[in-house]
Amino acid sequence: MRVAAEQLQPPIYTWAQQRPASPSANPLVGQNRALAAIEQTMRIGGRYAHGFMVTTPGLRVMDVLKELQQRYQWMHFERHDWLYLANPDSANEPLCVNVPAGSARDVLTGLMSLFEQPATDRAKLLAELRENFPSARFDAYLTRVADKTFDDLPGNELATIIVESDQQTDDFVLCDRVTDTSLFGGIRLQSVAGTISSELHLIQPGALLKANGGVLAIDAEELLTQPGLWRKLKYILRTSLFHWPQPGEANIAAYYQPEPVPIHLKVLLLGDRSIYGQLRDLDRDFDNLFPYLADFSAHYSLSQDALVPYFDYLAYVEREAATLPVTEEALPLVLKEASRLSDYQTELSLDTIALMQLLREAGAVAQTKAQDVIDHEAVLQVLKQRQQREGYIAELSRRQILEGQVFIATEGEVVGQVNGLTVVTIGGSEFGEPSRITATVHYGDGDIIDIDRKSELSGSIHTKGVMILSAYIANVFAKSEEMRLSATIVFEQSYYEVDGDSASLAELCCLLSALAEAPIAQGIAITGAVDQFGAVQAIGAVNEKITGHFALCEARGFDGKQGVIIPKANMSQLNLEPDIIAAVEANNYHIYAIDDVADALALLTGENQKQLYARIEKRLEELQHCEPEQPWYKRIW
Repeated sequence: MRVAAEQLQPPIYTWAQQRPASPSANPLVGQNRALAAIEQTMRIGGRYAHGFMVTTPGLRVMDVLKELQQRYQWMHFERHDWLYLANPDSANEPLCVNVPAGSARDVLTGLMSLFEQPATDRAKLLAELRENFPSARFDAYLTRVADKTFDDLPGNELATIIVESDQQTDDFVLCDRVTDTSLFGGIRLQSVAGTISSELHLIQPGALLKANGGVLAIDAEELLTQPGLWRKLKYILRTSLFHWPQPGEANIAAYYQPEPVPIHLKVLLLGDRSIYGQLRDLDRDFDNLFPYLADFSAHYSLSQDALVPYFDYLAYVEREAATLPVTEEALPLVLKEASRLSDYQTELSLDTIALMQLLREAGAVAQTKAQDVIDHEAVLQVLKQRQQREGYIAELSRRQILEGQVFIATEGEVVGQVNGLTVVTIGGSEFGEPSRITATVHYGDGDIIDIDRKSELSGSIHTKGVMILSAYIANVFAKSEEMRLSATIVFEQSYYEVDGDSASLAELCCLLSALAEAPIAQGIAITGAVDQFGAVQAIGAVNEKITGHFALCEARGFDGKQGVIIPKANMSQLNLEPDIIAAVEANNYHIYAIDDVADALALLTGENQKQLYARIEKRLEELQHCEPEQPWYKRIW
């Protein structure tokens, strides 16, 4: 029941000892599920085989795409150079031609040579061009202009290269700043002697054409915030053709229509899970076009994978941070922070940016001390500085308690009063602090009145929690006959909305204390949700809640009896600061983990559940056989 000091944080020192001598930097550690999906996606071609990558906070997308490009090439990857060539039959409809990757400039040189020769002497050069640059579209163009001269071509330009590729690289193209122009390209206009027109050199390709033949990664949020782009992309993927829009604004009449470009690529949308869910719910075409989900994880699970590969990920973080090397003595603190970011002792964070920031801050601290490595003290100082930067609002709130403006007792015993543990979010700051909960009982019909709900300061989840504890009390004490006692319960000195069910255990204990007239130890705060059968369930932000109560007790001075009660289910989330661990080890402060309301009552009142419930039942039985005294105005009449 009492939590030992070594259980208050993950085994960071044991973990640190497992670091290999020479870890290899790898940004994809812990992403086996996503990598399997990417691998499968890269094996499939066609119009209906694109994928969605669920990206997580702190994931460096460019690094991930570079690594994916090295590991998984699209099976149907085929790069070309794309040109627009003058159409001998129409000045406003240039022809789209593809040639082998990296050969566009040589093709243009060959075409120039072709047009410089007389039509009767071109047979040999035409054969060489067809042999050196095999392409059905280029072959068709050569046939079309075999007997043409420069004078037969309309306009002032022969050709423009819109995409130059390398057959071996550039498999992945990222479009993270999505606009109509950046994704699809466009055609600019020019004014010559008062005439608005367009020419070959004014055709600008977007990321879609630059990725043609390979893989295009698009930021889904950026895509969806631009009106019309999503529908345009879907049409291109369904038809495998890219049609250029008319250049200029609607009120400018300038006809220029290059031949559509055949599209053959793999698209990966990048976004969070909420965007993925919205697309599935709101767009009936989405599942057809994007059947593959690559779900990248934000955490590395030690219950499923060995620890050693995680050090390859840390090596990647250290490389990208480009700061001083981390010593062995500093590594446990880095691992502790990685575990804290994940909220579980059995998981480590894959938030690259957060860990890079930690190492860079620690590196800056080490450099101010003229050190050439990041040691334990440098990381510890960074963590303390963060607490100080982010703790101003928490200190102001705690000062109100210490000065008596908000009444919270941390010693003595009181009937019908308990300290719950809450999390406060104000102005971007989130911290835990105790909150006084009181309950009173009176003759009635068994109702439990939640004052916060009556005053419209209770959220729906908190209201649900009160209803559940009401059901528990009714199940225990009113199975066969109506209770003659009613109760009221409230969060004292709370002026904002109260929500969440994490106080339902504290409220239940407070009510039972009032019903049994059993005093509760005020030095022990409690958090936990409860079900209809009295089982204690997990809650959120357990570390913040413990820290808030500990800070108050520390400021007032420990008496050796103070502590907190938490659900046993939250044991795997404990990751507390060194000062709390030291206080627990010295028996100045105590942390208890329970799984039933009976355990909480024993700790808070010093009595077992059977004794307390017997007193409550006796009190209810006495009230059951007595009539309430009539009010004075009824007695007069």
